[in-house]
Amino acid sequence: MKKYLALILLVLFTGCSAKNSTVAAKHNKSYKKYYTFIINAENRATPSAKKVMKVTREMVESREVIRGACWDYLNRGFTRAGYPHAKRTIAFKSQKSGPYVSTKQIQTGDWLYHINHSYHGIEHSGMFIGWIDYDKKIGLTLSYAGEGRAEPARYRKYDLSSVYHIMRAE
Repeated sequence: MKKYLALILLVLFTGCSAKNSTVAAKHNKSYKKYYTFIINAENRATPSAKKVMKVTREMVESREVIRGACWDYLNRGFTRAGYPHAKRTIAFKSQKSGPYVSTKQIQTGDWLYHINHSYHGIEHSGMFIGWIDYDKKIGLTLSYAGEGRAEPARYRKYDLSSVYHIMRAE
C-alpha cells in the first residue's frame, strides 16, 4: 500500500513540476528578451514611475505570486513602492466601451485599464513599459494573469488601442 501511495505522489509532483517549469521557461524567455527595453524604460520614467517600475520588476524577478486579479498585483506593487491610493492620480477615465485615450497621453509606468483583444475582449490592466510598435498601438506591459492562478507576472505585448483608464503614481 505504501509503495502505491509513494508512486501516486511521485506522479502527481512530477506532473506539477513539469507544468511549473514550462511556465517558468516562458517567463524567463520573455523577461530576458525584453530586459534591456525594460531597464531603458525605467531610466526614462518620471521618478515616481521609476520607483514603481523597479519594485514591480523585483517582484517579477523573485517570481512573486499574488493570488487574485491583475488589479491586485499592480495595487500591491504601487503600494509597496510608496504609492497607495491617496498618492495616485487619474490621468484619463472613460468606460470600457470608450472613448479611448490617445496614445500620446500614455506614459511609461502608467497603470492602464484596457480591452484585452487577445483574450476574449475582456477588461485587463497592466503597467505600461513602452511602445513596441507605436503605429499599430502595440505596447509592452507588466501583466498579471489573475483569475486566481498561481503564476508570476510577466512582461507581454498587448494591443493598446482600447485604453479606457490611466492611473499614475504622483
